[in-house]
Amino acid sequence: MNPLFAGLFDDAAIFPPGNTPMDVAVSAHRERQGSPLVGPFVCSLARFGDLAGAAAGGPVVKVSLVLPGPVSEIPAADGLDVVALEGPSLTAHGTLPVYTEISCREITAARVAVLRESGLRLKIRTGGVRADAFPDESELAGALWAAVRGGLAFKLTAGLHDPIRHRDPVTGFEHHGFLNVLLATARALQGYEIERALADQDGERVAAAVAAIDEVLVKAVRHHFISFGTCSIDEPVAGLRQFRLLEDPR
Repeated sequence: MNPLFAGLFDDAAIFPPGNTPMDVAVSAHRERQGSPLVGPFVCSLARFGDLAGAAAGGPVVKVSLVLPGPVSEIPAADGLDVVALEGPSLTAHGTLPVYTEISCREITAARVAVLRESGLRLKIRTGGVRADAFPDESELAGALWAAVRGGLAFKLTAGLHDPIRHRDPVTGFEHHGFLNVLLATARALQGYEIERALADQDGERVAAAVAAIDEVLVKAVRHHFISFGTCSIDEPVAGLRQFRLLEDPR
């Protein structure tokens, strides 16, 4: 498997629009835990108790915990291992990776520098239930450029089920593609203009460019672009197979 995709997909099955019941989501996650593609299970603080109940008595589940804001103590439960924190206005917490969410339009070089000096990472929202939750190519390009050039790690959340940028035929929302974001991150590291990489809707062209990223650049890309939350692991995996970037087990 191309290491560009290792641990790229954080399992956010219980969040909209998936809204998978907790027990079903935990069971499915445990079945996937051996996959090199899958990152931690994403759960809000409000549902941590539900998760603990669903996870009791089975193999340990690694959790990225979504907080409503700074907290003094991180909850613990048998069967759960909190490996990362994410949410708005967070502060550093021991050795845990902490992703603080900032509006895409407010991510600047200066704010990136403050986060880096504070030992924090960046969480970028790329979608939601309203059209204004989706940053356009220019806005996302500015955020990615600031993060990469500022030496900051980041994760993305929402709206990235598909590998390629597209318009949803039902909602009409313009979704970014996760392959476009990987390519844009690579181009930012190379010092290239990246808006074009985010806007490209030619799947074969984007996939070919991603496949051509060499081993050294792959490591640099994933040093910055850590993962993204998706309520469907199956959809992005199917997208990789569609563009022959992942072997089909059949």
